[in-house]
Amino acid sequence: MPRLHLPAVAEMTPEQRDVHDEIVSGVRGQLVGPLRAVIHSPDLARRWSRLGEYLRFSTCLPKKLNELAIIVTGRRWNSQLEFHIHSEAAIAAGLDPACIEAIRLAQAPVFADEAEVEVYEFARQLQQTGSVDTPVHAAVTARWGERGVVELTGVIGYYTMVSMTLNAHEIPLPDGASAPLA
Repeated sequence: MPRLHLPAVAEMTPEQRDVHDEIVSGVRGQLVGPLRAVIHSPDLARRWSRLGEYLRFSTCLPKKLNELAIIVTGRRWNSQLEFHIHSEAAIAAGLDPACIEAIRLAQAPVFADEAEVEVYEFARQLQQTGSVDTPVHAAVTARWGERGVVELTGVIGYYTMVSMTLNAHEIPLPDGASAPLA
C-alpha cells in the first residue's frame, strides 16, 4: 500500500492534469512509477519526466547497456518496482537473462561482452563506493567518449533518485506481480 495518495486522473488538479497529459502523450505513454507520487508537485513532475525521458531513451549508450546500469541501480537500492520494470526492459533490449538473474540475486554476473562488464563495473562501483576506479572510468570513456561517461553517470544518479522515491513512498508493484528482490 503506498504511503501517498496516488490520484486518479479525475482527482487531479488542472496543473496536475496538464502534466499528466504531457507525460502520457510522450514516449512513456502512461503515468507510472515515481511519477505517480511526484505528480503531487507538478513542476517537479514535469522536469523529472523530461530528464527521465532523455536518460532512458536518448543517451548515446545502447539501450541494453542503459538498462543494465538501471537494474544495477535498482538492485543496489532494493527497489522492487524499479527492478521489476527494468529487468523486463533489459531482456527486451537483449541483455542475457542469466546476467539479470545474477544481479537480482546480488551475485556477480558473467558477461559475454566487454562493454557490459565496463558498464556493470562503473555502475556497481559508483553505487557501492561513491566513486569509480580510474581504469573503469577510462574504459567507459574510451568506448563511449566523454559524453557517454557523463550520460552513464546521469543515468545512475537519476535512477538512484527514482529508486529512493519508489521506496520512500512504497509505490506498489503492478497487480499480480511478485517482488523480485529478497
